[in-house]
Amino acid sequence: MRYILAIDQGTTSSRAIIFKADDKGALQPLASAQAEFKQHFPNSGWVEHEPADLWSTTASTARAALEKARLHGADIAAIGITNQRETTLLWDRATGQPLHRAIVWQDRRSAAICDTLREAGHEALITSRTGLLLDPYFSGTKLKWLLDEIPGARERAAKGELAFGTVDSWLIWNLTGGALHVTDATNAARTMLYNIATHEWDTEICALLDIPMQLLPELRDSADDFGRTRADLFGHEIPICGVAGDQQAASVGQACFEPGMMKSTYGTGCFALLNTGTDLVPSTNRLLTTVAYRLQGQTTYALEGSIFIAGAVVQWLRDGLKLIREASETQGLAEAADTAQGIVLVPAFTGLGAPYWRPDCRGAIYGLTRNTGPAEFARAALESVGYQTRDLLEAMRSDWGAASAGVLRVDGGMANSDWTMQFLSDILGAPVDRPVVTETTALGAAYLAGLQAGICPPPAEFAKGWALDRQFTPQMDEAERDRRYLRWKGAVQATMSI
Repeated sequence: MRYILAIDQGTTSSRAIIFKADDKGALQPLASAQAEFKQHFPNSGWVEHEPADLWSTTASTARAALEKARLHGADIAAIGITNQRETTLLWDRATGQPLHRAIVWQDRRSAAICDTLREAGHEALITSRTGLLLDPYFSGTKLKWLLDEIPGARERAAKGELAFGTVDSWLIWNLTGGALHVTDATNAARTMLYNIATHEWDTEICALLDIPMQLLPELRDSADDFGRTRADLFGHEIPICGVAGDQQAASVGQACFEPGMMKSTYGTGCFALLNTGTDLVPSTNRLLTTVAYRLQGQTTYALEGSIFIAGAVVQWLRDGLKLIREASETQGLAEAADTAQGIVLVPAFTGLGAPYWRPDCRGAIYGLTRNTGPAEFARAALESVGYQTRDLLEAMRSDWGAASAGVLRVDGGMANSDWTMQFLSDILGAPVDRPVVTETTALGAAYLAGLQAGICPPPAEFAKGWALDRQFTPQMDEAERDRRYLRWKGAVQATMSI
């Protein structure tokens, strides 16, 4: 059996991709299926998913992908799972029924809990143990909110009647018919409850949040035994062999296995990860220290930075300003723009992410003239992605101690824009590599499963199969690069002062 089923459960849709392994363990996508599901916004700043939707779309897309590939469950050697991170679920161990909708990573309802913890002086402890900032983004305060708000939930949790999980745990519970309540190190590291140095759930933080330890799933490596699916789901029991959060899976899919290697994924937002090897590197620049992956009991760490608005800035041009009909139009407009105007767009539509972490900021445009038009807006929008990425990489270099930027591997929708990737290379002063296989998140999950199943080779050998589509190299001289970036930094400072 040379086929692997990758489940990619995301924020707005669930996907399944069948990969076929060749005789050297290299993976190629064979068939896929995707299904969107409803987003729920019960209050301002609240975002929820129906747990049943996460599960039903996962199961249906997996079956659809098998059908498209003309395969059966018995043909699949292993399943790999990658998922939206930090999204929080709570369910009954006896019935499998959720006690509440899933609270999505974007949800801000636990901000007051974070403020209380910060005012009590607990932020330094949480950051030192977990590598994370004290923010509603992460699962821990979402879970505390659920236990505080659902009558009797904390008492039932203390009796061992309830289970907490991120989306991977919820899917594995359903795939195995409730046989296993588990998670991997990458997802655990995003909960704000996991000690990334000791590789255990942190009892002190759990006590601080009044979270009973009985709620928590068992911890496993990213390539490990996560049980077998119920036979009735796909007509055959299939072993689940790999699990990783979406950004870590993308890093694996990009074969960023060596310290110093970086990847950046451009979707609605942007997530950049720098592999720091076995060194746990605390950030002094408000980046996150996290787990890149864990194999055979050995943890590889990463520095992570997130940008809230990347591809979403193009959606704004299309849906908000009505300047374009298709995202592809931005490249032609950018090329036609009057560069002398020097328009700078700070797309803080939902605040500024790393390294600023200013959720209160809002977007601003600087340098407008009577001649400013759609072309200049489009160019400034695309350039903002490059500037924000440089912000992240400058912070990473400072934390990591590197004198200069190395090669950046890119994926996601915006990576297909040649103009944007060329500007990214120019403003970074570093090569930008775009791979042939851009489905890197699902590829990473498939590889972890294939590694555990004995189909795929060790990381160093798998990395040799990474194939370059195009490398973008800097064409801008250093003085111009620095001048433009200095102007961007001034615009950000002005935005934060409003």
